[in-house]
Amino acid sequence: MRVPSMTLAAAALVLLAPALPSAAAPRPPAAGPRAPVSMRPPGAVRAAELLARARSCVPVSRGRYRTDDDTPPTVPVCGTRDAVMWTADLDIDCDGRPTPRCNGDTDPFFAQATAFAQADGRYPSAETLPYIVVPAPSARWDHRRDGVRGGSVAAVVHRGRVQYAVVGDIGPSDIIGEASYATARALGIRADPHGGGTPSGVTYIVFKDSEVKPIEDRAAVTAVGERLARQFVRGGRGAG
Repeated sequence: MRVPSMTLAAAALVLLAPALPSAAAPRPPAAGPRAPVSMRPPGAVRAAELLARARSCVPVSRGRYRTDDDTPPTVPVCGTRDAVMWTADLDIDCDGRPTPRCNGDTDPFFAQATAFAQADGRYPSAETLPYIVVPAPSARWDHRRDGVRGGSVAAVVHRGRVQYAVVGDIGPSDIIGEASYATARALGIRADPHGGGTPSGVTYIVFKDSEVKPIEDRAAVTAVGERLARQFVRGGRGAG
């Protein structure tokens, strides 16, 4: 259950080949089976690599977080030299600029503001921008002390998929496990803000002292995320 945050279509082209001029004209060779189309760019960091690196948990939080307002605290924030991470659920955050799928009618907790704004001063669209939510600073954990801020880059991992996102909003100080509509959809998670999301199995890896400006630059988020993820799985930013 969400709590309020603080603050292919494909076109087909049919080519009609002209009739052969005579029966003696050679026939083109039969087409072989088409190679599968990869959805991942060559050299992309795999989900399994990120999860293997994030498997050991050295807590940096002084306590654990709840995933929903009616659940016990079970989730620690862990850390390495280069990243902080946690594994939790994913609740859908639709906050930000109203869109057809994220607005006051589709989301009972909808807010038109997020903790961080775009370069033009407007709030980002949760429907189009992959972002995650971090808990508000508290005695339990203050994300700022670990180099996490608005625009920090995160790798979000779920069932073999990796989606790069920015830190785009701040939530309650005692709850963790929330990301934007766009993040959920990219991970194959039901993105409906009213009853969507997934109850477990999502790993969030936020790279310390990283930042993308403007936060809405998705190409930069992916490029920076891939670079930092590659360094992370190799054992640190100084490796490779």
